[in-house]
Amino acid sequence: MAGITIDDLRERTRGAVITPGDSDYDEARKVYNATADRRPAAVVRCANAGDVMAVVNHARESGLELAVRGGGHSAPGFGTCDDGLVADLSGLRGVRVDPANLTARADPGATWGDFNAATHAFGLATTGGIISTTGIAGLTLGGGFGYLCRSMGMTCDNLLSADVVTADGRFLTTDAQQHPDLFWALRGGGGNFGVVTSFEYRLAPVDTVVAGPMLFELDQMEGILRFYREFAEDAPEQLFLFPGFQTAPPLPFIPEDRHGDVLGIVVVCWSGPAEQADAVLRPLRDLAPRVAEAVGPMPYPAINAAFDALLPPGLREYWKGSFATELTDGVIAAHLEHGPKVPSLSSTVHIYPVTGAPQRVAPDATAYAYREASFSTVILGVCDDPSDDAASTAWVRDYYAAVSPHSEPGGYVNFMSADDGDRVEVNYRGNYDRLAAVKRTYDPDNLFHLNQNIRPAAA
Repeated sequence: MAGITIDDLRERTRGAVITPGDSDYDEARKVYNATADRRPAAVVRCANAGDVMAVVNHARESGLELAVRGGGHSAPGFGTCDDGLVADLSGLRGVRVDPANLTARADPGATWGDFNAATHAFGLATTGGIISTTGIAGLTLGGGFGYLCRSMGMTCDNLLSADVVTADGRFLTTDAQQHPDLFWALRGGGGNFGVVTSFEYRLAPVDTVVAGPMLFELDQMEGILRFYREFAEDAPEQLFLFPGFQTAPPLPFIPEDRHGDVLGIVVVCWSGPAEQADAVLRPLRDLAPRVAEAVGPMPYPAINAAFDALLPPGLREYWKGSFATELTDGVIAAHLEHGPKVPSLSSTVHIYPVTGAPQRVAPDATAYAYREASFSTVILGVCDDPSDDAASTAWVRDYYAAVSPHSEPGGYVNFMSADDGDRVEVNYRGNYDRLAAVKRTYDPDNLFHLNQNIRPAAA
């Protein structure tokens, strides 16, 4: 609509509207992944749902692109854009716990650190991510797995309701009874259908866990990966563990002469009875000698934050992800070839188990479709100097090319990079057409397209 200006937007919002002439503009436009160095026309620090409605309406009426930022952890940097509007929700971080009903309602800018701090006071939790600085919004909308998923299900499986601002500026509450098509799509379909301004989650009693990393020599990793492919299927569901490859950081529990060495890693989290932890972990401990170990009792929020320091904001990141129904000998060989070549301290590969509770949900019950997959691999190349981008990206791409023949066609949408747009349909498999129909209902003009984009179905 001609004549719509940023000044008009300022009059319609309570929160600050920050533009290139403002002193805090460079700080306001930053996102977690430093490769997303973009210059929006305005960043709106939304103060409430009304501000979100105003930004959505302004973007639609003016024809400006719209990026939505919660925690800001989007791997491709979808929380910003050039010359468009950013609805910055990062100031909306409240979490209200209802211990009697075992639920919590959280604002869209909350991180898992915020969420865990609120729920842990009551000895409660829900499935969150692997690091605590991740935003709850992006993780939930993409599906969400973490330390509790084998026993509690995906994060999206624990979503009870959501408040959403749709592309036409309406404010809707959605759950299994109200707008159930939209509620279905939000649970795994990403940010394609609107801006969620409130999430309501189911909680469960989780207080102290037995958790932490074990580090192994590289020549032990073949045996560990072969052990893991069987153990991950049959282990008690309160046990979440994942192997990977990691440059040893300079931490006190690691021998000083091993700092900087590439080692195998297995991270464990046992959320069952503490007295059973030794027996549950004994098969892994008996498998191979350990270079170092820091496994012990800790509050659940501590394991969720244990690796935050390895991935601070401002690094340059490139991601790839894949699903696998089994860890074949071929894929194990690919991991053994490429994993030890991690190019930096923060670069890594993790092979997460998604067995147990996530597999008891039907593939079409939520938008997240890969319910029969047992493993989700993420390959993350990280550097802090732009001159290292090419080498870091090449390692990820070569690694991904090696595991792909042994993997499912699709992967977890939250592990996709900006160049993975051609994988969106296979990421959702048989759910894609239904998602496209829901997209047509709630966003027929594809206003929300800065994401792993689901295009509206043809009328």
